[in-house]
Amino acid sequence: MNITLLMNHDIASNVALNALVTALSEHRLTVFVSAKHGTSGPVPLALQHLRFVEQGLFNDLLFPLLGRCDVNGELSGFERLAQRIGRPVRPLNRINSPEGLAALRDSAPDLIVSMRYGGFLKEEAIAVPRLGVLNLHAGLLPRYRGLMATFWSMLHNEREYGCTLHYILDTGIDTGPVISQRRLPVDPRRSYLWHVLNLYPHAAAMVAEAIAQIKRTGSATSAAQSAAGAYFSLPSAEELVRFEAAGLRLVDTEDIVALARRYTG
Repeated sequence: MNITLLMNHDIASNVALNALVTALSEHRLTVFVSAKHGTSGPVPLALQHLRFVEQGLFNDLLFPLLGRCDVNGELSGFERLAQRIGRPVRPLNRINSPEGLAALRDSAPDLIVSMRYGGFLKEEAIAVPRLGVLNLHAGLLPRYRGLMATFWSMLHNEREYGCTLHYILDTGIDTGPVISQRRLPVDPRRSYLWHVLNLYPHAAAMVAEAIAQIKRTGSATSAAQSAAGAYFSLPSAEELVRFEAAGLRLVDTEDIVALARRYTG
């Protein structure tokens, strides 16, 4: 199948793409990435630091350095992943614009998979693939719709967090029929970023399993969400203070070092 992946130009998407390139090796992949994730406007300092770690630290510093070195780590940056799939990983920020829709149609997708993409698909984009659009939401639906679901799970002292694979049928946010979920234990000793990155090997397996079923039958078994749930946006400065006061952390230096070593070997 021709599968178009919509992702974000951040480290979590890169970890996910490493797993997906392996899991979906029998398919023709096209990858578009957005340059942002979340909303515009003033951002608390703690979230600015998180954004630097998720985007600038790896995209602007580590990945260019690796591109100039003969390094074979467990994980590969976007450039080397593009070599593996045989086509460039291309930026696409305005997917609903005429230019964005043209690029999407040119990829000739049988199926679209969205994961961490920094924009919402409108009806014309949703209608492009003949087999539909899947979204991997990094939260447990319907309880945690919206942004940074793992953060809110940790702040609310949940025992579990997880991810949900669902269809996108319309412009509702995280409201489509659920295909599968994966629940994992929250470890309050570990950072928010560690929890997020820990999701994606499981997420890739969920996506691969759903695609295998779609290839066999034309669709993935799904069920409507049982409740409306709640929509969460980016945390405020006050909510970030509460997170820290609870002994929780967005990022740990040790996690960054451990992740970098997976790229450098």
